[in-house]
Formats: sequence, C-alpha cells, structure tokens
Amino acid sequence: MKTSLIVCLLSLSLALTSLAQSPAAPQTSPAAGAPAAAGPAAVTSPGAPAAMSPGAPAQMGSIPPGQSPAAAAPATSAALSPAAESPPPAPEATPSGGILGSNWLIDKFHKGGPIMWPILIVSIVGLTVVIERIFWWSGRWFRRDPKRIEKVFTAIEHGDTTEASRLSRGSRDPVLRMMWNGLNHQHASLQGALQVAAGIEIKRAGRFLVVMDTLVTLAPLLGLLGTITGLIRSFSFLGNEELAVQAVTGGIAEALIATACGLGIAIFALIPFNFFTSRVANLEFELQTAATNLEVMLGAQTAAEEIKFAGQAPVSGKGSSI
Repeated sequence: MKTSLIVCLLSLSLALTSLAQSPAAPQTSPAAGAPAAAGPAAVTSPGAPAAMSPGAPAQMGSIPPGQSPAAAAPATSAALSPAAESPPPAPEATPSGGILGSNWLIDKFHKGGPIMWPILIVSIVGLTVVIERIFWWSGRWFRRDPKRIEKVFTAIEHGDTTEASRLSRGSRDPVLRMMWNGLNHQHASLQGALQVAAGIEIKRAGRFLVVMDTLVTLAPLLGLLGTITGLIRSFSFLGNEELAVQAVTGGIAEALIATACGLGIAIFALIPFNFFTSRVANLEFELQTAATNLEVMLGAQTAAEEIKFAGQAPVSGKGSSI
C-alpha cells in the first residue's frame, strides 16, 4: 500500500511538472519574399571612365541634352526609389496561449496568493488518496469469490466443518477470511471471533476515509481564508490613488481564484468520498449477513447433535440397568 502511495505521488508530481513547463517558442524563418542583399559595387581603377551598358539609366547628376534639370529630378528619384526602400520585417509567429499554454496554471497559481500552497498540498493528498482507494476497491472486486462462499455454506449444512474450513483457508475474499476465522474458533467464542475478523476487514476497507472527510471540509475553508486575505490586500491599497485600481483588482482576483480552487477540490473529493463510504457500508452488510448465516447454521448443527446425544442417553442407561 505504501508503494502504491509513493507511485501515485511521483506520477502526480511528474504530471504537474510537465504541465507547468512553458511551450518552446517556434523559431521564425526569414521571409521568403525578402530581396537579396545588394552585391558589392564594381571596383574601378582610378581615372578609368565608368563603363555604361546601352540603355542604362543616366547617373545621378548627369542631365541628358535637351532636358531641363527639373524634369530630370523626378526620373532620378524614381530610379533610385526601389533600391532605397526596404521591405517590412516579417511578423514573428507567437505561440497560441490557450488554457494550457504560456503557463496558464502557474500564472493563476501565483495570482491566487500564498494560500494556494496549502490548497496545492490538499489537492495532491486528495488525489493520491482517491487513486489508492480506486486501486484497492478494484482489487476487492476481483478478489470476490461468491461460488466458494456457497460451497462453504453447503459443507456446513451437511455438517462437514472441516471441509468448510479447508475451502475458506487462504482466500483473499474478506467474507471468506471472516468465516475461516469463525470456523477455527467456534468452540471458544464464535461470535467474538466473527466480530473481530469483521472489524479488521471493515477497517481495511475504510482506510483514508477520515483523510478524505477532512479534505472535503478543509478545502473550502482554505478557499474562504484566501478570499479574506485577498480582500484585505485589496483594501490596504485604497489610500494610494495611483495604484488603487490595479491593486484592488489584483486582490479581488486573488480572492476569487483561492475560493474557486478550494471549492473545486472539495467537489472533487466529495464524490469519491460518498462512493467509497457506500462501498464500505455494502461490505459491512455482506459481512454481517455471512456471519449471521454462519452462526445460525452452526447453532442448528450443534442443536441437532445435542438432540441426537440426548436421544441416545436414555437408551444406554436403560441397557445398563437391565
């Protein structure tokens, strides 16, 4: 049982760690449509005239013959404008946040205030207890052996208590374990042996129910305490006019987050708590029914043996007097 608790705690801590890690920002590739960098200018020897290809635009400052300088200025600026303009930078792709992205849980946890740490401990303990009880009751379901119980009652009905004890020995069913304990102590105190064995089985089935009951009551109280501390924090900033609005909204958010977390944990723990309590009550009813049937059948068998012995006693006495 301790091993299952440790495994549950480790798996829960790993899940919380993986959930709290922020997603890696995707690397942005350079834009496909970005123009290539301009190559190095052609190196010319000093004093050599610059070679111009036919149809090339006139250089800056040279005016073709028959054209005014005012008319040549727009042409020159139009020729230089495409090279001077740089393309706009491509927007960086931002990861989608959502509920689980960008450390949403961690952000809400910090906004909930210091009371969130005890609430986190309560949630971890509650989840661990629920998982452990689920495993135990699942094993209890597979350990049930109603056919063997019927065989034990059949053997007792036929007066073969030795066979009934053999059938109930080594079983993992709580009902059969209780019956085996009663059959082995029927000559000393049958009812006492059945009560002790049934109490042990009920205690095993009701393990950690007190813890769950405490968590159901404690979680809303912690949320209420977080509400009070958040409101106190809000009202403490009312004197400062510059930071009053931001501080008051932060305190109210702290109060609401703590209350929501406390109520959520209580609701989460209340449903399995009621379910496990009902399962314990059903097991107790099964144990009481089996114990009552065992007492009645063994009592009837003992009464039949006494009647048989009482019927044989006068005959033996009468034969001795003759």
